[in-house]
Amino acid sequence: MTEKEILNIFEKTNALLKGHFKLSSGLHSGQYFQCAKVLAYPEYAEKLCKTLADKISPQSTVHSPRIDAVVAPALGGMIVSYEIARALGTKSLFTERVEGKMVLRRGFELHKDDKVLVVEDVITTGLSTKEVIEVVKSFGSEVIGIGCIVDRSGGKADFGIPFKSLIKMDTPTFQPEHCPLCEEKKPLTKPGSRPNI
Repeated sequence: MTEKEILNIFEKTNALLKGHFKLSSGLHSGQYFQCAKVLAYPEYAEKLCKTLADKISPQSTVHSPRIDAVVAPALGGMIVSYEIARALGTKSLFTERVEGKMVLRRGFELHKDDKVLVVEDVITTGLSTKEVIEVVKSFGSEVIGIGCIVDRSGGKADFGIPFKSLIKMDTPTFQPEHCPLCEEKKPLTKPGSRPNI
């Protein structure tokens, strides 16, 4: 799939929003990718995630012939993790926040030397992704690659391991105290899933 085809899917599902948004990172933006609206359609979820899985297959990760698990942060990455795991023939897990800390719950576990792929729907600063990486490492597992549908960092996010996305967007973000949208008194909405930001 080309970036144009992917953006067409976002537009067709009204998932590319314009306004004044508070991102999960705490930054403000005039544009928001609501991947949940795209992933609500199983045919799009399967198609996008299969395309991403092909880009981040074991051949394109850190010299690993296998992927033992795909892990994503809840809520945004859960469907992405599931569909990529299905495409790669492995298991899908997700992390959750407990008292502000990212953890694996629900009996999910990783093992020493497991090869793990970490995925997200959208990456802006990479904060959630880095938290998931730390959870994976706490089990003695190895993160061999990162993937997301939308890289909002414009390619600036760096995790020190292979990082693939379907589309790269360099959409402006602002610290709240320097946000021109706040200065214009545009109503602020927070569509993400991270609480108390």
